[in-house]
Amino acid sequence: MLTPENVFLAVKPVDMRRGIDTLTQYVQDELNSPWHEGAAFVFTNKARSRIKVLRWDKHGVWLCTRRLHKGCFRWARGTDVAWYLTPDEFNWLVAGVDWQQVRGHDLTKWVFRNEHESHPEHPQNIPLTR
Repeated sequence: MLTPENVFLAVKPVDMRRGIDTLTQYVQDELNSPWHEGAAFVFTNKARSRIKVLRWDKHGVWLCTRRLHKGCFRWARGTDVAWYLTPDEFNWLVAGVDWQQVRGHDLTKWVFRNEHESHPEHPQNIPLTR
């Protein structure tokens, strides 16, 4: 899993056909932010059913896509062009959970609990550590 140090959420939806180069240009032009090692920028489409994460590390650039089969990603609204997310908020976001409503909850316990409850016939869906 990506573990960026600084996560920035682009509020305005973007065309999901964009790639590394055009999203990098978007970061510089629209968000007025230079890219830097350890930073990640998260983008969504209009329907908020997909996100792309653009992340820089010391070896190069990552571009990851996530699509929800049901529902949509909870997204920031407002007049700002980008929001800063904590690492925990980023983890909740990519899990498809409303990251603006959960504070101080452990994502790993929530995910394992919900998987086990939704598939009780599969005993392997229990946490490895407690």
